[in-house]
Amino acid sequence: MNYPVVFNIIGWLLCFDGAFMLIPALTGLIYRERAALWFLPAIAVCLIAGGLMVLFIKPKNKTIYAREGYVIVAMSWLVLSLFGALPFFLSGAIPEYIDALFETVSGFTTTGASILYSVEDMPKSMLMWRSFTHWVGGMGVLVFVMAFIPLSGGSNMHIMKAESTGPSVSKLMPGVKTTALVLYTIYFVMTLIQFVLHLFGGMTPFEAINTAFATAGTGGFGFRNDSMAGFSSYNRWVMTVFMLLFSLSFSSYYLLIKGKIKNAVTLEIKMFVLIVAVSTAVIVANIRDMFPDLRGAVEHAAFTVSSVISTTGFSTRDFDEWPELSKTILVFLMFIGACAGSTGGGVKVSRLIILFKGMHKELATMIHPKQLKKITMDGSPVSHEVVRSVNVYMVCFVLIFAISMMIISFDGYDFETNFTAVAATINNIGPGLNAVGPAHNFEFFSVPAKLVLMFDMIAGRLELYPMLLLLSPSTWKK
Repeated sequence: MNYPVVFNIIGWLLCFDGAFMLIPALTGLIYRERAALWFLPAIAVCLIAGGLMVLFIKPKNKTIYAREGYVIVAMSWLVLSLFGALPFFLSGAIPEYIDALFETVSGFTTTGASILYSVEDMPKSMLMWRSFTHWVGGMGVLVFVMAFIPLSGGSNMHIMKAESTGPSVSKLMPGVKTTALVLYTIYFVMTLIQFVLHLFGGMTPFEAINTAFATAGTGGFGFRNDSMAGFSSYNRWVMTVFMLLFSLSFSSYYLLIKGKIKNAVTLEIKMFVLIVAVSTAVIVANIRDMFPDLRGAVEHAAFTVSSVISTTGFSTRDFDEWPELSKTILVFLMFIGACAGSTGGGVKVSRLIILFKGMHKELATMIHPKQLKKITMDGSPVSHEVVRSVNVYMVCFVLIFAISMMIISFDGYDFETNFTAVAATINNIGPGLNAVGPAHNFEFFSVPAKLVLMFDMIAGRLELYPMLLLLSPSTWKK
């Protein structure tokens, strides 16, 4: 293990963490909030700790192998959350540190599960920090950092692979730094467009930027107690569209910019659109009698389907009160999730396609043992390594899910609450059903249960492997 390079990069990350806090601090200055002053000691702690690590830990060998890549990513997200919780805790906005940490982990992992009963009582600077953590975590904080800090050669691709979502990750441009800049440029421009559209819809600049940050990162932290129910139909449709747009692979947007439309519209995107369309249609038919007109049913069904499958977690209605068929579809969508290479969570549509194609291949082989059949995606064969990785991922996912369920069940809550609490955190969605539904929060869980759910949030955001390898003794051997 190359410890110097690991701690050097974590030091850089802490410096950026302190810089990120300047945005909510500036928000507090604009609104003349005393609570914003607590960002100053938090910024100082981040800059001092990070600066010392960068200045005094100088790695002689800057090469990053796969092991270092996974450790750097897992450690960075833990450190980012531990220090990011300081403003909430120091200001007293969230009195218990474990709750402040839960809120911060939920923010950076773009989960959106909250322990707050009334977000409207929070200072605007703290609300801005909550939403901005979504935006930072959406594309990946290390992807952002890699665009600016000096790393060696192509070996830093291991960091991008460990942090990015999907069964396989590739560079869009020859250099990792260039790829990171391209991704964040697309991300920033899309966020800016949504921000402007909300301004046209009558939102204040504060409301528009918070909504854009939370939608871009598919996080779902709201700044009103009713989430997005109080906004106009126009603004809700803008959110619906952008939740879906941020659920698509950013590689496809790059290909569209390059004029490669055929390559941009992949099988995964086609299946994603089909799932959204069919789910929305079925739910509309199922909830039609709950709304005075068809237009209202379509709007709220489309918003909720987009919110759940994109793993954003916004709500306009308490879907826990919807019929069982609709709730069942939404639970399935929680697991399906967004497309690989997006800011969304979940298992990812591409993984499910590979799993179903693998199942079809095995069934065909049973009937015709001598038949040679390869799994393909968009006309190209899927490598054995990718298929194996998908299979292992699903095994790990089921095991983590089951163990998490067992541990939090000691709190004594009902099965539906426990099941959807784990589903909502490991898939980075936010709200579940019953006691963790859209009208409720996660505050009532015990400290051990919250620690488990925080682990699930980070593991889900990082696609499981970095957190599992962090716990493996062999990872730390020389």
